[in-house]
Amino acid sequence: MLAIGQLFPAFHVKGVISENSEDAFIDVTHTTHQGKWQVFFFWPKDFTFVCPTEIAEFGRLNQEFVDRDTKVLGVSTDSEFVHLAWKQQKDELRHLPFPMLSDIKRELTEGLGILDENEGVAQRATFIVDPAGMIRFVMVTDLNVGRNPKEVLRVLDALQTDELCPCNWQKGEKTLEGA
Repeated sequence: MLAIGQLFPAFHVKGVISENSEDAFIDVTHTTHQGKWQVFFFWPKDFTFVCPTEIAEFGRLNQEFVDRDTKVLGVSTDSEFVHLAWKQQKDELRHLPFPMLSDIKRELTEGLGILDENEGVAQRATFIVDPAGMIRFVMVTDLNVGRNPKEVLRVLDALQTDELCPCNWQKGEKTLEGA
């Protein structure tokens, strides 16, 4: 798996931004949001149970990410057509403010080293990538355990201070001074 300090890999995928099939699809590459902080979160499969809870929570928190000049991108190995069908059928996914990306060729999940070998799907992974394209945070949980998007936001806040942040640090609190 790629780790902290490594460059996020180049990619070119299809994304779904609307539940309307006439304007649903876009192309997204590693240069689309170049120069911005980015949060990539991967889920194993569409039409499952844990995944929509996470996706919807990232959607609810999206404005907080935007306020931090950060673009949220959700990714799975399902096709863009499966993403579209899921958006159309699941109310909490219908108006997501970020694209659902399709890594159907598994190039991004393999490049990141997060393809679950037993299931053939993306692991439940999260990456925070800085404006230079450097991976600054990685978290992977078991396929059955959902992540905490508020913790991703907290870590983003800490990374954006570019200072030492103690355990459980929250935005607005004092940072630590080095010796």
